[in-house]
Amino acid sequence: PAADAPIPPAPATQLRYAPAPADNPLKGFVPYLRHDTTFPHSMEWDYTRLSEVMTGPTQFDWTAFESKLAAAASRGHQFIARFYLEWPGRKTGVPQYLIDAGLMMRSWTNTNTQPFPPALDHTPDYEDPRLRAALTNFIHALGARYDGDPRLGFLGLGLLGTWGEWHNHPNSHWFASKAVQREVLDAYETAFRRTRLVARYPAGPRHPRHADNSGRALGYHDDSFAWATVHTGRQGDEWFFESLLRQAGANTKWRSQPIGGEVRPEVWDCLFDEPSCAPAGQEFARCVAAVHASWLCNEGVFRGKLNGAARERALAAARLLGYELSVREVRLSPEPGSAAWRVQLSVTNLGVAPFYYDWPVQLGALDGQGHAARTWTTPWRLSEVQPEQPAAAWAHVIETAGLPGRRFTLALRVPNPLPRGKPLRFANESQDQHQPGWLSLGPIPNPSPP
Repeated sequence: PAADAPIPPAPATQLRYAPAPADNPLKGFVPYLRHDTTFPHSMEWDYTRLSEVMTGPTQFDWTAFESKLAAAASRGHQFIARFYLEWPGRKTGVPQYLIDAGLMMRSWTNTNTQPFPPALDHTPDYEDPRLRAALTNFIHALGARYDGDPRLGFLGLGLLGTWGEWHNHPNSHWFASKAVQREVLDAYETAFRRTRLVARYPAGPRHPRHADNSGRALGYHDDSFAWATVHTGRQGDEWFFESLLRQAGANTKWRSQPIGGEVRPEVWDCLFDEPSCAPAGQEFARCVAAVHASWLCNEGVFRGKLNGAARERALAAARLLGYELSVREVRLSPEPGSAAWRVQLSVTNLGVAPFYYDWPVQLGALDGQGHAARTWTTPWRLSEVQPEQPAAAWAHVIETAGLPGRRFTLALRVPNPLPRGKPLRFANESQDQHQPGWLSLGPIPNPSPP
């Protein structure tokens, strides 16, 4: 064409879809903290007694918690944490210095422990100003040390109520008042600006027992998944998770805040049987679609008990959770007057939720051995690639002058900030084609040699 003629648009290269792996980071099924190779996963989780780390009003020994983060990280897994004060049948999590100072403790037999037998519980006086100060001091110290730590995937609010689940049912009158709840919520929101938080109960301004959290920067945790998740409209089912989301006006909050949870213990061993033992209307796929869950603690798929067709159904179920990012097409256009190329990608999210952290997105020039001769960090934001929305249009200019050779493959990757952590993998056939962790996009046309 003539020198002043417009450059024709670059042809698009279509990339073929292939399912992303079941152990993509920050999604899928999650076991308790341990080495377990029986089912693919990218996270581990555990509870920690507050008394294990808090030794005085502003004194902390993080050794016990640090060891859990380190253990999960050593296996390339992010950690999901929750701290607690009460656990039926276990030693109290209330710091000893508070007990020594005379904090009132109510001992009672907790019968709300199904499918496990009733057990002795110890409920502290949540209104005591010494305990209230301890909780907020702890949260601020925890945030100062761990907010944004790449080992910590998600943090449950915990602390209040049985198992840190923000209730003392059936003795609800012993639970923390809304004033205490607000103090805890305020402390978490102030202390954690990067690590994502999840609360047990969605609550709006008119909730009878829980402080309003609907407008706060936190997500939610459904602890009865595939049992009491999907809204039914029946009297007595108002506590079901989707019903609570609706009542709080938070049923679209998943677009910016994560939804996690736990598969209900009653269905651990039979959820993926055919037929499933999930109650009618609470089938797994229906629950995922209703609440846009990203991850679920689920002992039922671990410990090597799942085989054959049930295991295949469980793998498919794990892939249903959270995001699934796929590159539909790639365009490379020369930048006039330079040895640079404009890279344009069409990226879609085929999953049910976004990716909630804006990890760096990089382009790379892979040589014939699959090594990255050069990388370019883009301004692209993963969290903006939303399900049920048009494909995101990403564009970035890469400078190829000085590349040591002439034949390179353009590739895309999202490195995990956790050392040894699993890279985010795209739902495309060319993922890992030339190098693990990289999505091959196509050849770079004749990069300029040095």
